[in-house]
Amino acid sequence: MPLFNAESIQQFVLVLLRVSTILVMMPILGHKTVPVRIKAGLSLVIAFLIFPFVRKVIPAVSPDLIPMIFQMAGEIMVGVVIGFAVQVVFTGIQYAGELIGLQMGFSMANVLDPMNNINVSIISEMQYLMALLIFLSINGHHVFITVIADSYRILTPFGFHMTGPLAQALLTLSQNIFIIAVKASAPVIAVMLFTNLGMALIARTVPQINILIVGFPLQISVGLIFLGLSMPIFLRVIETYFINLEEQMIMLMKLMA
Repeated sequence: MPLFNAESIQQFVLVLLRVSTILVMMPILGHKTVPVRIKAGLSLVIAFLIFPFVRKVIPAVSPDLIPMIFQMAGEIMVGVVIGFAVQVVFTGIQYAGELIGLQMGFSMANVLDPMNNINVSIISEMQYLMALLIFLSINGHHVFITVIADSYRILTPFGFHMTGPLAQALLTLSQNIFIIAVKASAPVIAVMLFTNLGMALIARTVPQINILIVGFPLQISVGLIFLGLSMPIFLRVIETYFINLEEQMIMLMKLMA
């Protein structure tokens, strides 16, 4: 380890800011249920490992307070933008679960999401936890460690710039929330649409049947059955987005530079 002096400590703090921000934005490790000591300890370990190799490319830190604050904010923004790419995928998955739960009649049956400390529907929470398992099974958490190292090769410290192409890329990624939600929930929503259409026809042709009493359990049963049958499609869609995460993060870093 290099001998630490005042300049080295300032440079190390900049490295720690970028590393810790990326880890906080990372799924699983960034959740509120993970103790702060674990996040801080892992950030320090990774920063210590990376610092000797990236120390030479870190420019001198400004001694003035205001420029230093902007330099530190730029390093934090690098981690926020990188983490935004994966947060889009998980937000789309949760939105897909909300759409499915709404069609099945589970919109009022909410559970507490311990990861984000909010109330979500049962289907949304189930799909979110499955997405986390897929993320771990394809070593998505390793991608973040690789991106931390690559970030100093592609984007040197103090190199963050909020450019027009970067803003356009972030807007395009935001659109993926609705695209992922529609792709993941389309099979179940289509089946529920035909189920509701069939119940409407029955209610018109046989008015003696209490369609409200029959409809709720039928919607839940049909929804759960086709949710299970469409699970291979859901897994394939989510896995495709997770595999492309590293390319998207590298693309964002190039736009930031």
